[in-house]
Formats: sequence, C-alpha cells, structure tokens
Amino acid sequence: MAEYEYKVVPAPTKGVKAPGIKAGEARFAHTVEALLNARAAEGWEYLRSDILPSDERQGLTSTQTIYRTLMVFRRMKAAEDTAADEVIAVAQGVAEAVVAPNAERRERKEPVVAQVEPARADPAPEPEVVPKSPEISNKD
Repeated sequence: MAEYEYKVVPAPTKGVKAPGIKAGEARFAHTVEALLNARAAEGWEYLRSDILPSDERQGLTSTQTIYRTLMVFRRMKAAEDTAADEVIAVAQGVAEAVVAPNAERRERKEPVVAQVEPARADPAPEPEVVPKSPEISNKD
C-alpha cells in the first residue's frame, strides 16, 4: 500500500503582477500556475482545493467565522527509508549466518599463565639509631 505525506498551503487570494499579463483573471491564473509549478518541482502532486471554516477573534469578546481556501498536495513517502531498513535487515542476517558457524568451530582456551618467581626487592633501610644524650641533672 502506498504511503503519502501531505502539504496544505493557503490558496492565493490576489494575482501578482507579471510582464505581459494585464487582466485580473489572467494575473490570478498565473499566480496559481506558479504555485502549482513550484510545488511540483519539489515533488508534490496537486490533489485538490478545499474551503474550510476558521473561527477568528473579532474585537475583544466575539468571534467570526471566515472561510479559507486551501490547496492540498501529496507525495509518496520516501522509499529510501523502507529500502534502507530492508538492506540493514538483510545485512544483519548475513552477518549472523557468517559468524554463527565460525563461533561453533572455535574452542575456548584458557589463557596460559606462566609461573614467575617473585622478584627480590631491596631490603628496607635500617632505621637510624640516635644515641641518647646524657641526662643532665641539676642537683643543688
């Protein structure tokens, strides 16, 4: 099923001046044509125009319903997303198929630890012996 994304833009309300176009209807038609061509260049397909109500504030306390003309465009969602997901899924399947047989063949070996004699460190220095000073007695 095809998936689409949609874009809704306000329809032009006034024709834009263009060289060689004098009549108001022709200016308006040229403006609509330019809008359609611009969206088509971006990959959007014109679908339809709709007139929808819009409630807007009028003054401080009241609202007014205004009818807006909107142009609806659509285009297919990016097929790259789904294609990329499929490629990733296939690549993961292939990687798992390649790694699984190799993992079974490989045997786990315990690391070999060589017996090593502890190294003799320098002996600790002898503590210095401080000679005792003769006690001075003050006997009067």
